[in-house]
Amino acid sequence: RVVESKNPAFTVGAFVVAGRGWRTHFISDGKDLQLLPSNWPESLPKSLALGTVGMPGLTAYFGLLEVCKMKPGETVLVNAAAGAVGSVVGQLAKIGGCKVVGCAGSDDKVAYLKKIGFDEAFNYKTVKSLDEALHKASPDGYDCFFDNVGGEFASVAINQMRKYGRIAVCGAISQYNDSVPQKGPYVQLPMIFKELQMEGFLVTRWNNRREEGLQALLKWVMEGKVKCHEQVTEGFENMPMAFIGMLKGENLGKAVVKV
Repeated sequence: RVVESKNPAFTVGAFVVAGRGWRTHFISDGKDLQLLPSNWPESLPKSLALGTVGMPGLTAYFGLLEVCKMKPGETVLVNAAAGAVGSVVGQLAKIGGCKVVGCAGSDDKVAYLKKIGFDEAFNYKTVKSLDEALHKASPDGYDCFFDNVGGEFASVAINQMRKYGRIAVCGAISQYNDSVPQKGPYVQLPMIFKELQMEGFLVTRWNNRREEGLQALLKWVMEGKVKCHEQVTEGFENMPMAFIGMLKGENLGKAVVKV
């Protein structure tokens, strides 16, 4: 919230999104601030500008539409599906007329995925074989794979892609804390024989279309087509704990800290 301003573009009381780290106050020249959409409804929590109607939502939107290029009738696989990005990916894929398979790391998260419309969902921590679980969820394979995890999961999933499948590499949660790089199967053979496309991306590539994405997400949220869940931690002093918990997968939906 803007508390004092000499910039006419940002009036006192306006709400902005800013990537300025963990702090209660800061001074800005306005270049790094993004105003909430002017048509943001009063009934909608402003914290959603950090999640579903913000960077994570835009990541799902452009990753699916521009990288995966999903088409109606296709089958979409998403891992870390109960997180801030994955949960939106699944719901947007359903809006786009796709079958959606998701996996998450607890039975509660799997139940949540079913509740928000995923066709199939499983707990990757309790299945005997990831390969079998993926095959059972979609015996015909997958057209699109939205990968937030990397590592072993990606190595198994790539073998279940259909011909001309597309893989959007959004994250690599499984590798973030590795001190020694993982060694895994190599991707070249399945990519060649299935003629797959695999592309890494950062959402900032589509900064010039930010407003388009936010308006689409805002509309779907207001229509009830995209449901949001926030894991709220109270207190600025609890921010490190909330951040570590998020990396451990303790959150459902977007993890936010209320100061």
